[in-house]
Amino acid sequence: MSLAQAQRSDGREASPSIASTREAPPRIAVAMKGYPRLSETFIAQELLGLQQRGLAFAIWSLRRPTDVARHLMHNQITAPVSYLPEYLHEEPGRVLRGMLRALTQPGFTRLFGVVLRDLARDRTRNRLRRFGQACVMARELPDETTHLHVHYLHTPASVIRYAALLRGISWSFSAHAKDIWTTADWEKREKIAAAAWGVTCTQDGHCELTRLADHAEKVGLVYHGLDLARFPVPSPRPPRDGGDAADPVRFVTIGRAVEKKGFDDLLAALAKLPPGLGWRLTHIGGGERLKALQAQALALGIAERVTWAGPKAQTEVIGALREADLFVLPSRQAGDGDRDGLPNVVMEAASQALPIVATDFAGIPEFVRDGIEGLLVPPGDVEALAKALADLAADPERRAQLGHAAFARLTGSFSAAAGLDGIAAKLRVSAGLSTGVGLA
Repeated sequence: MSLAQAQRSDGREASPSIASTREAPPRIAVAMKGYPRLSETFIAQELLGLQQRGLAFAIWSLRRPTDVARHLMHNQITAPVSYLPEYLHEEPGRVLRGMLRALTQPGFTRLFGVVLRDLARDRTRNRLRRFGQACVMARELPDETTHLHVHYLHTPASVIRYAALLRGISWSFSAHAKDIWTTADWEKREKIAAAAWGVTCTQDGHCELTRLADHAEKVGLVYHGLDLARFPVPSPRPPRDGGDAADPVRFVTIGRAVEKKGFDDLLAALAKLPPGLGWRLTHIGGGERLKALQAQALALGIAERVTWAGPKAQTEVIGALREADLFVLPSRQAGDGDRDGLPNVVMEAASQALPIVATDFAGIPEFVRDGIEGLLVPPGDVEALAKALADLAADPERRAQLGHAAFARLTGSFSAAAGLDGIAAKLRVSAGLSTGVGLA
């Protein structure tokens, strides 16, 4: 089955322009948990960057999209997209055909042993679903496919590892944050050993993965950075100091309403700001804790000062950053061990010369240096967070200094180009498209 046929059988039409301009399917398949996602601009940026570097690839997603809006980058990405059955019972015929084909594949015996060992340590339905999705993918991948690359080292990497075993081809990974900190050591160790290579996006994550790697050099450190061509030049801001209730200081925060983002700490800190200080907060993002946060704001008596904007496409996010005076993100570790890496939104705030108030945690201090690009406080320290917000709200001159420094940090050290060049080179070599140097 061709990739275009797989898309049509899954309820989506292939783009006529793609089908007519490509003589053969691409040799590289890039997989992820869901595509497209508003919260994963770093993946969209990488896909678009690889495309701009002339690398042909197909996209495979374990889930269908749930976001109504799309980023402009998603519309610019022309790679064909295939969706695996999210739940095996929803497409039994497709799953059965995949499993029957798997029985005839040379790699089935080896895969079966790997799956049994995984099941012995993780006796969940999710593990069986990964096996079923891998069988479907291995059957529907074009014969020309020679390499698989996956974003996230947890569930998506299991599917890609299984599919690669069945097809007898190589695979690689990009690890990010939750997948690093919520996956068992045994699983990370075995996946790294099975992969041809991998990359991750913070020093924090890199240290964790090299600790478990069979060869330390197998995992590279590649910051996502930003493609600065997608962002307008920062504009000057009015010198608001919180003294005018009709023109309050504008705080903005961006991220899914989940435990690791620490938005409950932010609301608690805002409630402690001086009574005479004029301020407003805009939150951009969805998430399962949104209603609880709204209830908290109401209980704290600050609901009328908080705008819950919901998920937004990147053009609207940039617009909100340009209107704000200060960006805040109080990340912390969640109860299940989940944590941020270096959130792209921190760098996006810097692209508009916004001063940053954040926690000294995970990958954030790799970009924000306390007192230089922003202010860092201990995670979970509501009092310190409130003081940092109050100090900067009342000091527009210092906000401007920190914001300019953040912009300089971004443009000087966190451009996306170098990392994208390295990943593209590694993928070409792995797919047998060229020879060359890889990531340092």
